[in-house]
Amino acid sequence: MIRNIIWLSILILLGGCGGDDGPPPAPQGAQLVFPEENSECTTGTDVNQNATQITFRWTASNNTDSYTLTVVNLNTNVPQNISTASTSASLTISKGTPYAWSVTSRNSRSDQVASSPTWLFYNAGAQTTYAPFPAQLMRPMSGATVQKSIANEILLEWSGADVDGDIDSFEVFFSESNPPTTSVGIANATTMELPVGVESGTVYYWRVVTTDSEGNASISSVFDFKVL
Repeated sequence: MIRNIIWLSILILLGGCGGDDGPPPAPQGAQLVFPEENSECTTGTDVNQNATQITFRWTASNNTDSYTLTVVNLNTNVPQNISTASTSASLTISKGTPYAWSVTSRNSRSDQVASSPTWLFYNAGAQTTYAPFPAQLMRPMSGATVQKSIANEILLEWSGADVDGDIDSFEVFFSESNPPTTSVGIANATTMELPVGVESGTVYYWRVVTTDSEGNASISSVFDFKVL
């Protein structure tokens, strides 16, 4: 009899544990649709001679009940944000201006979020040719603390794109002052990295100027990092 009671108690406990559903599912990242990556956006509604209303579109992502659209003016680095439960949202943005956009997926039952890739585009204006997109600095990340190589160097890495596909060169500016004014090298259109000499315990600043075959140029944001 005692043995039966013990087994019954174990079964009751096991049954009670079965109600745990685990943590809520984390959202997944959305796939961007429009404006297309590295494109000139010519579709939109004119607001005035300086601005256009663009409808951004993306695909639905799993375990998501809301999205935050972020659109960044690459000339000013000023973002615009809008939240929606839909897979599209409209924003008024400046003509003839480069932008970056991305979407963050959220689930109200989870603390986790998921980010889409970031796409670049130009909002169409009166230009017939476009300056390259400002280079996107990749590594070292801004604010990072990094270990130098045995050659006392750090590798700077970036990515570049252009609507016209005619990037000619990247010029890297690197120094201990902000903004950096010392040119440390020029890379061709297919080379997006450059090793630079560094010293321990020093904070450095860097940026990249991208130039196309028409002489149009764009300047990236400034990143900083500290060397161990």
